[in-house]
Amino acid sequence: MAPATGNPPAGTRSAANVVRYSLAALGLVGSAVLGAFVHAPTVWGLLPVVLYAVLSLSGMHLLLATACALVSGILLDHRSPARIGELLGHSLGDTVTLIGVIVVLGGALGEVLRVTGAADVLVRGVLRVIPGNSRIAIQFGVMLACLVLVFALGTLAGALAIVAPIVIPVVARAGFTRSATASMMFLGGCAGLALAPFAGSNIAILDAAKIGYGTYLLVGAGPLAVLSILLSLVVVPRVQRRSAAEGGDFYSPEQVEKPNEAPHSGRATVVFGIFLAATVAYAVVAGASTSFPLLALPVLAVVTAAAGGLSVPETVAALARGGGRLFETFLMFWLLAAFFQIVDELKPYDVLLGRFGPMLHDMPVLPFAIGVAMLGWLGVPGATAAHVVLLNKVFGSLGTALGMTPAAWAVTYLWGSKADTYGPFPNANMMSVLGFSESNRLKTLLSVGWVVLVPAALMYLLILIVLL
Repeated sequence: MAPATGNPPAGTRSAANVVRYSLAALGLVGSAVLGAFVHAPTVWGLLPVVLYAVLSLSGMHLLLATACALVSGILLDHRSPARIGELLGHSLGDTVTLIGVIVVLGGALGEVLRVTGAADVLVRGVLRVIPGNSRIAIQFGVMLACLVLVFALGTLAGALAIVAPIVIPVVARAGFTRSATASMMFLGGCAGLALAPFAGSNIAILDAAKIGYGTYLLVGAGPLAVLSILLSLVVVPRVQRRSAAEGGDFYSPEQVEKPNEAPHSGRATVVFGIFLAATVAYAVVAGASTSFPLLALPVLAVVTAAAGGLSVPETVAALARGGGRLFETFLMFWLLAAFFQIVDELKPYDVLLGRFGPMLHDMPVLPFAIGVAMLGWLGVPGATAAHVVLLNKVFGSLGTALGMTPAAWAVTYLWGSKADTYGPFPNANMMSVLGFSESNRLKTLLSVGWVVLVPAALMYLLILIVLL
C-alpha cells in the first residue's frame, strides 16, 4: 500500500536521534548521581516519569523509552542485580503486563480470522446488512464493517489491515475518493475501538474505574460511538465533495477486483460470531474480571481455526505468527509494570500529596476530573492503556476521596485515553488509516478528527456534570 507520508531526510533523522539519546544519557547519569544521595520517599522519584514523557514525546521508540525510564528508576533506587530480578519477576503478574498479554492474544486471533477467511466473510456480510447501493448505504456498510472487526479484535491497525483489502474494491466501484474512504475507516474504526471489550486500553479503564462493561458502554463508549456515526453523515459527504473537486484522489480501475474466499470460511465465521457473542454476553452478565480475555481470546481463536478446517500445526503457526508480531508490545507493558512499581516504591507522589494534599482536597470534583482527563489527553498516543494505569495510580485514591464515582472515573479515563486519537496532532492511528486507505492527505483526516474532538469534549463535560 502507498505510504501515507514521505520519510524525513536522513540528516534530520540523525540530528533528532542525537537529541533523543543525549536526553536519555543525561537522565540516566543524573539518576545514577542522585541515587547515591536520595532515599524513598523522595520527590526525585518523578525523574523517571519525566524522562519517560520527554523521551516518548520526542519520538523515541516507546519500548526503548520505557526501558530508559525503568533503568532511571533502578538507578535512583540503587537496586542490586538480585533485587532487579525480583522486580522483573513480580512485574510479570502485574495488571499492566496482563494487558500486554491480552494484546498479543488479540493479534493471534486476528491472524486466525485472516487465514480461515472468516474476516473476509464477516466484512462482506456486514456490508450486505445495509440495504441499497447508494453512497450513504455503502458508507454505513464500510463504517459498520470497520466497527465490527475492531470491536472483535480490540486493535485498530490489526483490524483495518484485514478490512481494507475487502472494502477498497467496494468504495472504488462506488466512486469514493481515498480521503472519503479514510474518513469512513477512521470514524468507524475508532468507534469500534471505544466499544471493544478486549482492547487493552478499555480493559485498563474497567479495572481502574472498578466498573462493569455495561456501565462503561452506557456512560462512556456508547455516546462516543453514536456521536461518531451521526457526525459521519455530515463529515464524509463533505470530504467526498472537496476531494473529488480537487482531483487526483480516486482509486485506480484495477482496484475493483474482489478477493477470493477461503474454504470453510462461512462456517468459521458463524462459529466465531456465536462464540464472540457468548463471551461478550458472559462478560457483561457475570461481571467478569479483566483477566477473562486470557481465556476468551484463545478459545475464540481455537474454535474458529477448527471450524475453518485448519490442522493443529496450521493453527499453532497462525497463533504464533499473529501473536509474534505484537510480542514487542508485551515487552513494553512488562517493562512498564516494573517501571510503575519502581516509582511506587520511590513514593514521589506521597511527598507531593503530603505537601499539596490539603489544597487538592478542597478542590471541586468537576475541575479535578477535567484536569485528570486533560493530563491523559496530553499522554503519548499508542500507550493509552499505560496512561490509564498511571493516572489511576497517581490520582485514583485522591479522586475517590473528593467524590469521584466509578462511572465518572470511566468517563474521565476514556476521554483521557481516547481524545488524542482524534487530535489535536497527527498520531499513529491516523497514519495507519491513511496507509490502509492508500491516502496521503493527512490534513483532511486531521480535520475529521477535530470535528469529532470538539463536540465529544462538550458531550463528556455534560455527562460528568450529570454524574457528579
